[in-house]
Amino acid sequence: MNVLDSEMVIADLKRHGYTVVDSPGEADLLLYNTCSIREQAEEKTYSALGKLKETKARHPEKTIGVMGCMAQKDQETIFRRAPFVDMVVGPGQLHAIPDMLTKVTSGEGRQMAVSLGRKDGKQTVVARSHETFDPLRDPTMRPTPFQAYLRIQIGCDKFCTYCVVPNTRGPEQGRSPEEIVSEARVLAEQGALEITLLGQTVNSYRHRGPDGETDMAGLLERLHDIDGLKRIKFVTNYPKDMTARLLETIRDLPKVSPYLHVPAQSGSDAVLKRMKRGYTIADYMEMFERIETILPEASVSSDFIVGFCGETDEDFQKSVKLIERCRFKNSFIFQYSVREGTKAAANLIDDVPREVKAARNNELLAVQDRISKEDNQKLIGDTVEVLVEGPSKKADRSDPDAPVVQMTGRTICDRIVVFDGNRRQAGQLMDIQIDDVSSHTLIGRVKTVEVVSLGMPG
Repeated sequence: MNVLDSEMVIADLKRHGYTVVDSPGEADLLLYNTCSIREQAEEKTYSALGKLKETKARHPEKTIGVMGCMAQKDQETIFRRAPFVDMVVGPGQLHAIPDMLTKVTSGEGRQMAVSLGRKDGKQTVVARSHETFDPLRDPTMRPTPFQAYLRIQIGCDKFCTYCVVPNTRGPEQGRSPEEIVSEARVLAEQGALEITLLGQTVNSYRHRGPDGETDMAGLLERLHDIDGLKRIKFVTNYPKDMTARLLETIRDLPKVSPYLHVPAQSGSDAVLKRMKRGYTIADYMEMFERIETILPEASVSSDFIVGFCGETDEDFQKSVKLIERCRFKNSFIFQYSVREGTKAAANLIDDVPREVKAARNNELLAVQDRISKEDNQKLIGDTVEVLVEGPSKKADRSDPDAPVVQMTGRTICDRIVVFDGNRRQAGQLMDIQIDDVSSHTLIGRVKTVEVVSLGMPG
């Protein structure tokens, strides 16, 4: 979400005469795009802002802004903790940045633009204040020119007790399918081979229009016909909305990736209930078995929070067992941190010691890494189709003129692959034979076509 927001803001600023520079020292405008999911992310932002205090004192003409979820959540707190900041902009108000800059530079003082709180008006009014859909795009600001994000939904109405997103991103609302398809066509015309559809619970997508309701499956069917697109991915999914209809649609549409990121968060029903996740482990396993039946080639990944309020050793071991049963492709594992403004912060006690959280985090990571490597090893000798993204981080440190460099890309199931190649291969779909693996990476070589010469009988 934040990568996409940054792309759109930069595109808008370029339209207003700004250009991107190579270093903060050269910049007239410094914008921090922020996240509020974890406390550590917020503290990193405040730490980074603190380093700009002297810069602002020496160069008062520089404009400093904070945008994104932390801006929506903290609002005036940012001005109190970093009084040299000029602008605070929530994720639903990003379109206002050019006008805010004009006011700052003309001497009108600090500027703040944030969306309404969930209880600050009727839901339709609150929802409109969080809308930030803008098809203005800038291909040069993407990680690669042939991969793009496309937001189909904003906000969330699940209200998990640990999560700030329903407050920072507002009510759940799906974009119209006509707008989504139109933007996808633009992306394809700009050279995007792969699009990733974004939503807080993307498979919950619904849009009611004059022609009826469009769900996630119907949207995928419409996007599949766009010329130029080769792959369609989507994140993040909600377990109870992973329907048979959606899975059958993924199975039947060759461009749609069978990679499903479906956070479980815990293997314990007691913890899930305190999290207010809205499902039990039996519900999750019913969904998982549906995936195994309808889409057996799918790769499934998950999220887990360790050390949530009241989590016992027994609860934690149930998370270990869930990973061992489901054998996720990978899992993103986080230690619980209290988020101000959530139900958990108000009603539950953060009673798991920090050192216990760290130990559980490490244990769960070790289990997941072992399973990931075991399952990756089954691919040794196989040939996989890879969308080549570009030189790997290792290659970026090597001679830029080297004829052979380590390249990296992803399979349609989102597995990372590295191989020796050349920079001209970026953006190509290539067959790679897998020779070795680690927990997170497949290591291979370009598959060569053998030419057999048939001699004439003498």
